[in-house]
Amino acid sequence: MDDLRIDGQRLRERFDAFNEIGATEAGGVDRPALSDANREARDRLLDWFEEAGLSVTVDEMGNIFGRRDGNRECLPPVLFGSHVDSQYNGGRFDGVVGVLGALEVVESLNDAGRRTDRPLEIVSWTNEEGVRFQPDLLGSGVFAGKFDTEFAHSREDQAGKTVEEELERIGYKGDRPCEPRDIHRYFELHVEQGPYLDDRDLSVAAVEGVFGFSWLEVTFEGKADHAGPTPMDSRQDALVGASDVVAAVRRLTATGGDDLVGTVGSVDVWPDSINVIPEVVEFTVDLRSADDAVVDAAVERVRDEIEWAATREGLDYDCEELMRVDAATFDDDCVGTVLAAMREAGYEETQLTSGAGHDASYLNDVCPTAMIFVPSVDGVSHRESEFTEWEDVVAGVDVLGRAVVKSATV
Repeated sequence: MDDLRIDGQRLRERFDAFNEIGATEAGGVDRPALSDANREARDRLLDWFEEAGLSVTVDEMGNIFGRRDGNRECLPPVLFGSHVDSQYNGGRFDGVVGVLGALEVVESLNDAGRRTDRPLEIVSWTNEEGVRFQPDLLGSGVFAGKFDTEFAHSREDQAGKTVEEELERIGYKGDRPCEPRDIHRYFELHVEQGPYLDDRDLSVAAVEGVFGFSWLEVTFEGKADHAGPTPMDSRQDALVGASDVVAAVRRLTATGGDDLVGTVGSVDVWPDSINVIPEVVEFTVDLRSADDAVVDAAVERVRDEIEWAATREGLDYDCEELMRVDAATFDDDCVGTVLAAMREAGYEETQLTSGAGHDASYLNDVCPTAMIFVPSVDGVSHRESEFTEWEDVVAGVDVLGRAVVKSATV
């Protein structure tokens, strides 16, 4: 990598231009999967891929691949990238640094006139966030064989629009099958989305694995009634039952395992009126740990809490597991390659486990995989105030480039 130079200014200009797409007044971005803003971002990415000399393909899930030929085209490629869809009113760095950072690595190779032995492919995955269409990690999940294409295409947003319809509408339902294929290695650069690196004033880390998680969707159904005349002892208040479970999830995280985390992040109440007892409440539960057994035990405990709360309040209930992703331990050699790249670049060799899910979790079942983290200031992510110091972004791209080039050298 001594002959390669990451151009931080070029990367910054590209990053700023890209994040004008879907920009919010508070400094974030609003580019949920397959939205008009997401289409514009995809169009911009395709233009830049082609300007960098990459051959572009789009598969039937809308995953975008930009390929740079190698000296030995018969060899499986090194794949690297992330995603460009965002949370609603999300941050500018989440996912984007991984895709634009990968493009900068290719541009640096172009500048140096250097061709790798193995082909290189940059990827931008569809619907990583899962905010508009559930489950998340949908594009990489189909690619890895976790979901079939028919299932993924049938996912609906709250307006009843399907993934397939929206892919066709924005012009990104490609012809290439979305299925596992021969990949030499996969690397993903991402912001940490937690406080570990920022607290320790570290610029970059090798990620050794990702938490497993379960998403539950719970519905309580009681009886709507007037908030004034209805005696307290005859009420069937769905929100009271839901509130009991919310509190139980918080208590469980203190006793269910050292790294167990739990969140109730979405709540819908009907009829949602100030003077009507809530009849129906739908809410979600997110449970995570690096230990799959801890997640499984937490899910069972939450199911018990749901049943007990429904019995106490006289409610009907339903609990569906929307998604279950096992914890991923990344390939030792791939992680070692990242650590060696950090050492070569002069950074402290740091390893950590990710509490957030990433496309790398599924790619880990297709090929040897590793991730690189750069800090999130104050640990903030999935918010418009998400921020990473630019020198840390450049450090991460430098390490990514070193790891990719090493892996593409035979």
